[in-house]
Amino acid sequence: MRLIISMGETVLEESTEVSSEVTSEEQEKENAKKLRMDLYDWMQCFVTALICGILIFVFAGRTIGVDGRSMEKTLKDRDRVVMRSLFYTPKNGDIIVFQSTSTHRFKNVPLVKRVIATQGQTVDIDFGTSEVFVDGVKIDEPYVNSLTVNKDNFQGPVTVKEGHVFVMGDNRASSTDSRHNDVGQVDTRYILGRVLFILIPGESNGEPRDWSRFGVVG
Repeated sequence: MRLIISMGETVLEESTEVSSEVTSEEQEKENAKKLRMDLYDWMQCFVTALICGILIFVFAGRTIGVDGRSMEKTLKDRDRVVMRSLFYTPKNGDIIVFQSTSTHRFKNVPLVKRVIATQGQTVDIDFGTSEVFVDGVKIDEPYVNSLTVNKDNFQGPVTVKEGHVFVMGDNRASSTDSRHNDVGQVDTRYILGRVLFILIPGESNGEPRDWSRFGVVG
């Protein structure tokens, strides 16, 4: 250790050491403060995202699983979809989730079908050509997976009652819908919501999930 004779130099060197220690403590405090601010910002983002998610879930939509093949190829068995119910009014072409009140067969079981016609409209089906008509006009149905050849209990033409909709599955050969007395015309009060998009594609029969199907449905 070097002996410093000059008191002035000694005082100056000690002052420098003290100053260095103070600067180091201030830096540590500043770093700790910055870390706390960063954590606070992350917490704010997390809480905001959580609240937004809850609000969207409660007021805008909710998820539900698809059970069965009646809506193939649009929706497949075990798909997980998001539907919206708030302020929803059914329209032609919408895919809806509802509870049937026509029979005990489907009591309290949510069903997924497509709206073909709404109240006041007239539905007729040519089972020979598989063509569906609404108010005398053939509707374009690119979504249909199988031909509309099963008549079930349908006796057309049929006018949709007030406060009801006429629904059919896209997979017509494997769908029990408004053609059948077990479902009939659907009371709009029992519509749970409109399907918006596929959240998680289904995985069944040993097939892997097809994530290319993720997204909006039409």
